[in-house]
Amino acid sequence: MIRPLAALTTATLFLSCNAAGAAERIDVQAAASLTDVMNTLIEQYEQDHDVDIVPVYASSSTLARQISQGAPADVYLSANEKWMDWLEDQGEPIHERRDLLNNRLALITAEGSDIQDFTPDSDHPLVQYLDDGDRIAAGDPAHVPAGIYTQQALVHQGQWQVLEPRLARASDVRGALALVERGETPLGVVYATDAMAGEHVHQLGLFPADSHDPITYPAALIGKDPSPQARAFLQWLGSDKAASTFKQYGFEVNESNETS
Repeated sequence: MIRPLAALTTATLFLSCNAAGAAERIDVQAAASLTDVMNTLIEQYEQDHDVDIVPVYASSSTLARQISQGAPADVYLSANEKWMDWLEDQGEPIHERRDLLNNRLALITAEGSDIQDFTPDSDHPLVQYLDDGDRIAAGDPAHVPAGIYTQQALVHQGQWQVLEPRLARASDVRGALALVERGETPLGVVYATDAMAGEHVHQLGLFPADSHDPITYPAALIGKDPSPQARAFLQWLGSDKAASTFKQYGFEVNESNETS
């Protein structure tokens, strides 16, 4: 029969061994447009490292607010600089911040649409492609980065006043993509990478790069004392191997972040 003290010691040793053998958890908060590529990258990384990476995907604004309210986060990847700046302004400790990626803004339609490819610029008013009651899907410009870029582009082209009332405002860029995929809107504005990943959609053209701010994805460690495992993962996201995967999914890699 095991005495009570011995039983306690045995249980403590058992729990300690289990804890020692448990994989280190890394909480990653990433913009919705990164969903597919990050899932692939996480799978690649976990194959060679004893870690458990837990991603959460949503609009950059939603993630930043959740982090500021105490949501677990070791690494944050935003789809624009504004929300990384905002998080820092809230007093959240930010470490090793880097501009990891770039993207483009694309106009999409449903697969099989009669609309012919064109460059969405001031010479091609989008309203001419809308029937009465039609709307254009986009991230909500009030807070979603893709929607903010969309508003900038339409203002630059002199189309915002006409099209603002006809926006179908989604909570993130993948929501805008889904509206077009389901045929609920004839047009949508998403990132070029989303247009590539979407099912049953067709990219009509890219908005001119000078019609909106550069689409930059900053990444950083979050918290007062980032773990070595989180630091290593963020560093790996700037590696040549990760860059190759990002490019396969259509992202433009900031070459200054690539390491061997």
